[in-house]
Amino acid sequence: MTYDNQNIFAKILRGEIPAIKVYEDERTLAFMDIMPQADGHTLVIPKVPATTLLDLPADDAAYTIQIVQKVARAIEKALDTKGIVLMQLSGEAAGQTVPHVHFHLVPSSIHDMRQHAAQMGDQDKIKALAEKIKQAL
Repeated sequence: MTYDNQNIFAKILRGEIPAIKVYEDERTLAFMDIMPQADGHTLVIPKVPATTLLDLPADDAAYTIQIVQKVARAIEKALDTKGIVLMQLSGEAAGQTVPHVHFHLVPSSIHDMRQHAAQMGDQDKIKALAEKIKQAL
């Protein structure tokens, strides 16, 4: 599959669109979902251009999962939560809405989560939660 370098995450990575960042290094970026399924919903993406999980080179996949774990620990600490739903929707048929591989960290139960990409969240609340997560990192 050809990578669409005009997708919203590619634009975030290039700094063309703002994001509420919680972590960034040379290979990954973690930022808040602006349409959260629960308070603290965070996305982790690799910086390598890959549309789906199957397009992601193995070394980038392994590294990204390490960052997913790091951010998940920070979410649990910052929000005093005991469970996180980890989702990776690979391909449009699976419900992937942005054609750049990404991992959802949703501090909630699968039974209590709001609908995926359904409603904009309160941006001030999201920014406050991001600060808590950054402090826990």
